[in-house]
Amino acid sequence: MIAGMEPSVDAVARYSFRVWSYKQGEMVSLLIHLGDRLGLYRALDSLGTTTASELAAATGLHERWVLEWLRGNAAAEVVVSADGVRFELPPEARPVLVDDAGSLTFAAAAFDAPFDATMVDDIADAFRTGIGLPYDRHGPRGAHRTERLLGPWTRFALVPRIIPALADVAGKLTSGARVADIGCGAGVALTALAEAYPASTFDGYDLSRHALDRAAARVAAIGLDNVALHHERAEQVPSGAGYDLVLTFDCIHDMTRPADAIAAVRAAIADDGTWLIKDVRSSGSWELDRNNPLLAMIYGFSITSCMSSAMSEPGGAGLGTLGFSTAVAERMVRDAGFSRFAVHDFDDPANLYYEVRP
Repeated sequence: MIAGMEPSVDAVARYSFRVWSYKQGEMVSLLIHLGDRLGLYRALDSLGTTTASELAAATGLHERWVLEWLRGNAAAEVVVSADGVRFELPPEARPVLVDDAGSLTFAAAAFDAPFDATMVDDIADAFRTGIGLPYDRHGPRGAHRTERLLGPWTRFALVPRIIPALADVAGKLTSGARVADIGCGAGVALTALAEAYPASTFDGYDLSRHALDRAAARVAAIGLDNVALHHERAEQVPSGAGYDLVLTFDCIHDMTRPADAIAAVRAAIADDGTWLIKDVRSSGSWELDRNNPLLAMIYGFSITSCMSSAMSEPGGAGLGTLGFSTAVAERMVRDAGFSRFAVHDFDDPANLYYEVRP
């Protein structure tokens, strides 16, 4: 504070409200997590206008707890109530909080349980050591959350819209192509493509054992015989593999050695192959990114997950959630020997898509 300049009472009050609003956001996040986890939003959507007693009966939960949850949601304007007795979801809530199978705007899965104290201790320690937490430090629920968030996008955009927009790719997949999904996670995109294009073969690579366990379960449940999973780093993708299509979805910015991973893709892709990158929209400019009303949340995700993973080894690049901007992406892939770089905007509010070719 500048010496001799005391803040006004009103300025302190406004600043205090802003700070406390972030604490309120933390509490509302917990309410949303519980509503998703306990099936409360789904039941509320089915019942229409209802009371705590009726919702408790429908879910098998304790009425007093349900009432407090409903009133908290109504106070946050997530649920509608005029009297604190009868409650309903507004119609716009269904695609955001209920329809995890059919909505591209489904968001409830992002509201995970709060971090346990030991994880917060580890994050704080990373500020001292510079070494972050690997992805699997989040445990199985980290893979599960990512899987649920990616599911709707994959079902409704990847196969019907995005693949056809790439030059010559759909035809190759129909005839029989070799595909690598690097950073495949729980295999949502991998299995969607493998189902849609049975003549092609698919290799999924991931460093996360938790994610690969979920991917293996998904492959087995669908009964796919054209998918192989590999517990390998991106840099270990075999050189000379001749992949016709390589996918990296939301993972380059998480990697400790993204330049090595990009070089590995260049060595593994066929001369006429295509690399499809999906990554977070980022201008690379603080001034422009400030226009994003969710910017603070994105930096929070970076500290707890993306940048943390990208710094989880000594010498990690530490790109973080916003570090792989379009300009950085183009520079890095061209430095690795790729000659063509095209940007696609498929109206995904969080991501851009880059079509890269040797």
